[in-house]
Amino acid sequence: MVHANAAEQGPAPDAKALITPAMVADARAWVDTEIVRVSVEAQNGRYGALQQAEIDALDKQWREEREAADKPLIAATLSNPLSVYLSRMQGRSVGLYVEIFVMDDNGLNVGQSSITGDFWQGDEAKFQKTFPVGPDAVFIDEPEWDDDFKIWRAQLNYTLTAEDGTTPIGAATVEVNLTEAARRQAAGS
Repeated sequence: MVHANAAEQGPAPDAKALITPAMVADARAWVDTEIVRVSVEAQNGRYGALQQAEIDALDKQWREEREAADKPLIAATLSNPLSVYLSRMQGRSVGLYVEIFVMDDNGLNVGQSSITGDFWQGDEAKFQKTFPVGPDAVFIDEPEWDDDFKIWRAQLNYTLTAEDGTTPIGAATVEVNLTEAARRQAAGS
């Protein structure tokens, strides 16, 4: 469970200082790949013309599946090649990245390293402060205390672009373990 206020844990770390430009560049580098672009562009083609009611229905289905035994939408998303790739990137980070997901131009999940709370991110800052802003948009959200894992976390969010580097096609969220980032900074690694 994530708590926004964790006064007993001391002050929240400075996410913008811990999520360095080098970390942002690294995350962009392994997301700026063919598997990400092909996956996002394919979903944009499949879902691009959805009406808000259809987006809401998909989001509702996702949230209901989280509690159900049968999870066709979640299973299809988590088993696709992009999700497998993102899971590998999370594992490669050796604890620095807690969760990674990629959204299409509607803010719907395309791939992810773990099950998100909902399927549609388009109504949240992670999408609204990146994709519609432009190709270079980066938004670092406020730190939150994760009481289950006893770590501080913050989301690094940025716009995904087509191969031309200028046409927005979606957005990505990389949830950073700020406690681990601080440990690595202190150790000089």
